[in-house]
Amino acid sequence: MAPVKLYGATLSWNVTRCVAALEEAGVEYELVPINFGTGEHKGPDHLARNPFGQVPALQDGDLYVFESRAICKYACRKSKPELLKEGDIKESAMVDVWLEVEAHQYTAALSPILFECLIHPMLGGATDQTVIDANLVKIKNVLAVYEAHLSKSKYLAGDFLSLADLNHVSVTLCLAATPYASLFDAYPHVKAWWTDLLARPSVQKVAALMKP
Repeated sequence: MAPVKLYGATLSWNVTRCVAALEEAGVEYELVPINFGTGEHKGPDHLARNPFGQVPALQDGDLYVFESRAICKYACRKSKPELLKEGDIKESAMVDVWLEVEAHQYTAALSPILFECLIHPMLGGATDQTVIDANLVKIKNVLAVYEAHLSKSKYLAGDFLSLADLNHVSVTLCLAATPYASLFDAYPHVKAWWTDLLARPSVQKVAALMKP
């Protein structure tokens, strides 16, 4: 069976979010770079993969999937459905809850910090410390909830690894490249959870891909 194709650049945490899921699920894949400098992402070939002209996009035969979290779910359903726990209504509900928390609480608070610390300087812009400070308050409030929750279970959805954990990998690895890399030190259960994830071969592969 031919490998799936994942279109995008490893500078994008949305792309590397997918890599974490593909690696953990054991899906054979080919990473196909998209050249934003030449406008390839807005060309007809890529628009056929993702009509919004963004990355990532995944091709599996004649199927195209876009939106990173949808791609992650597809990878799990294709090769390792236990990462979604869809055979157990209660466990799958908890996976769904923490998938939503990752998207709408954790990454929503962390992304503005990453943009200010990593993306804006790369594009020649100035860092807005007021944006960082406002979102540091938000992410600390989120981490306080995680700390309490992870004091009761090893992983987010329970005592089992799930996609809910893996979807945190790419943005958290980006955090390590900012002046706020020590943020988890104040949250020992969160730090233990993250240390456990960092030891996984799938996460190590993502970390290696993200190195400049």
